[in-house]
Amino acid sequence: MVQSTGPSPAPEFAGLVAAVTGGASGIGRAVAEELHARGAAVAVLDLDAAVDTGRVPEHLLGVRCDVTDRAQVDAAVARTVERLGGLDVLVNNAGVGAVGTVEENDDDEWARVLDVNVVGMARTTRAALPHLRASRHAAVVNVCSIAALNGLPQRALYAASKGAVLALTFAMATDHVHEGIRVNCVSPATVHTAFVDRMLQGFPDPVAERAALDARQATGRMVTVQEVAGAVAYLASPRSGSTTGSNLEVDGGFGHLRVRPSR
Repeated sequence: MVQSTGPSPAPEFAGLVAAVTGGASGIGRAVAEELHARGAAVAVLDLDAAVDTGRVPEHLLGVRCDVTDRAQVDAAVARTVERLGGLDVLVNNAGVGAVGTVEENDDDEWARVLDVNVVGMARTTRAALPHLRASRHAAVVNVCSIAALNGLPQRALYAASKGAVLALTFAMATDHVHEGIRVNCVSPATVHTAFVDRMLQGFPDPVAERAALDARQATGRMVTVQEVAGAVAYLASPRSGSTTGSNLEVDGGFGHLRVRPSR
C-alpha cells in the first residue's frame, strides 16, 4: 500500500461558524460538540445556568439566550458574529415538551409551547438571516420530531408544535433557496437523554417504563443524542449542497416499519 505524503484534508466545517440554540445540554450539546469536532467554531445559545456560570467548555462560546425574547435573540446572534467572525450554520434546537390531550393543556400552556417551539425558531432565523446571506455555505437545521407525522398519545400540543416546525421548514427552504440558504429538519423518535432518565424516576416502575420507551422503536432502543447530532451535521455540511427542504427521520424505524414481535 502506498501511503499519501500530502497534507491531510481540512475538516468539513473548517472556517465555518455555527450557532446551536438549546445547546447547553441533551441533543443540543451533542450537536454543538459534533460540529466542533468537525471543525466549526460553535456558539451555544441557551437559558441554562451553565451559560451564566461559565460551565460551558472553553471550546464552545456560551451565550445566554431566551428564544421567546426578541431582544435577547438579536443580541445573542450579534455576539456570536462579533466573537466568532460570522455565522454559517444555525441549528434551531431549543424546545419544550407538553403532555396532555386538547382538554388537558390550558391556553397559557399552548401559548408558551408554541412561542418556544415554533415562534422561537422564526425569531432566531430572522436574526440570523442577514449573516447567513453573507455565507457561501449557509444552512439552517430545525429539530422537529416524529410527533409531526405520527399520532402519539397525550401529545396534542407538542405534536401541533412539531407539525408547525415541519411546515415552517418547508416554507423557509422555499423562501430562501435562491439566496443560497439551505433549510432542513431532523425528526428523532424518543431520544435517550438525562431528562428522560430523570422523568423515568417519577414512575412506579422505572425499569418497565424504560423498556416501553425502548420498544417504541423498531430497533428496540431509544435513539442516542450522538445519532441525532450526526444527522444534523450531515444536513448542515457543505458536502450536502443539494439537500434542502428535507425531513430526515432518525427514528429507529418508528415511522415506517411494522415488525413482528420477537418470539
